Amino acid sequence: MSLLLLVDLDGVVYRGSEPVPGVAAVLADRAARGDDVVYVTNNSMHYRADYVTRLRAMGAPITPETVVSSARATALHLVNHESGVRRVLVLGASGLERELRDVGLEVVTAGHAATRMHQEGIDGWAAAGAPDAVVTGLDPNLTYLRLAAASDCVRAGARFIATNRDPVYPTERGLRPGAGSVAAAVEAASGITPMSIGKPSPHLLELAAEAVGRDARDAVMIGDGVGTDLAAARAVGARCVFMLTGVGTRAEVEALPPAERPTAIAADAEELATILDGLTDRP
Repeated sequence: MSLLLLVDLDGVVYRGSEPVPGVAAVLADRAARGDDVVYVTNNSMHYRADYVTRLRAMGAPITPETVVSSARATALHLVNHESGVRRVLVLGASGLERELRDVGLEVVTAGHAATRMHQEGIDGWAAAGAPDAVVTGLDPNLTYLRLAAASDCVRAGARFIATNRDPVYPTERGLRPGAGSVAAAVEAASGITPMSIGKPSPHLLELAAEAVGRDARDAVMIGDGVGTDLAAARAVGARCVFMLTGVGTRAEVEALPPAERPTAIAADAEELATILDGLTDRP
């Protein structure tokens, strides 16, 4: 049977703006052999089309349906698993807003609610039009009133869902606050802990597998993070090929208890190809 490959992006397919040598070609070869290749990333800021353009330029196999960011996964979760959610307050970037609208949800932005709060002297719940849910992601334009609007809605009973809980986000200028920092601020202000969709929670991998009609337990996760990719694979019972092309190190992996280590470790694309050749769909 064909493999289901769930592939992390930054640190696996590319590092910043540069492709990881050979990985796109390996994935293209696997897709040509009939494997399902789905990309999974905790990044909540970008729309699917942005990834499609970038990955196609690298030669990687991709369609809009086979890139599942934490933003896309959150949208899929809301429409498929959260009955009664129609109106959503979004504290995040434009890519997250678009993903939620794409699945038919009514979206009100925290920026819009904050403006109404300032101009009309009303609370965030009223300003947002009594949303059914609050979704948080990385918001590069975060303000106090945006945070207040989201917190008001959560306290009023809106379901609280975080795209991911990564505390920091790497940039060319160093680490900056991530989506997890935004979620933590709303959690602190509301007293409510959100459901988190992104890795290491199992939901992102489960929703990515659902996108191609597969079961996440049959997947091979290809990632570079011990606390995200490897942990998410373990959470769903999937195999994991750990890449040394990103943030994780061999020493970090080998320090884990044997039961928590990945199926295999690959230093580069050539080793990845060899490992995948040796794997079957289920052991």
